[in-house]
Amino acid sequence: MSQSTPYDDERLKYSRQGLARLVLSDQAQGVATSAAGLVGTRQDADTGLGGRLSQARQLVELAERTVAAAVIYELERGSSWEQIAAYLGTSADEACERFTPVLRQWSTAFREPYRLDETGRKRVPQLPTAAYDPAFACHQLDTWAFIHHVGINDHQAVSAGLDMRGASDEPDPATEES
Repeated sequence: MSQSTPYDDERLKYSRQGLARLVLSDQAQGVATSAAGLVGTRQDADTGLGGRLSQARQLVELAERTVAAAVIYELERGSSWEQIAAYLGTSADEACERFTPVLRQWSTAFREPYRLDETGRKRVPQLPTAAYDPAFACHQLDTWAFIHHVGINDHQAVSAGLDMRGASDEPDPATEES
């Protein structure tokens, strides 16, 4: 896509590693929020049979997406497949095989941040929302982290630690040898 979007300049301020970390933060916030929904008991009588199990299963699915985001982040920051595999309790080959599709999708999205829908008129982001619009994601996640006391009195608990080097000359972990 040759047309730019309003988010391109903002996204270019961040390194791929910084954007990957932002996506991981966004995924983790989703898991935390989903898990919090299982804490309270007051509404159990209004929840259909199996409803809490459905929520717990959704939590597992969110956690799996968070693991995938963590793998991408670790690869972006230079971890090897061997190091990643050690934490997954698997072999490097198995880890690579399992996560190469999401890594390729991540890398492809940097070359083509959006695609046009079937009508050819609407842009559909290919990057996760947090990486596509990092300014909005930083604001939302910093606010969430402050409200939930992730960083005591820290209004930038998420955004302050992100790598802002820019992504123009960074290597693509999807094209590097494992």
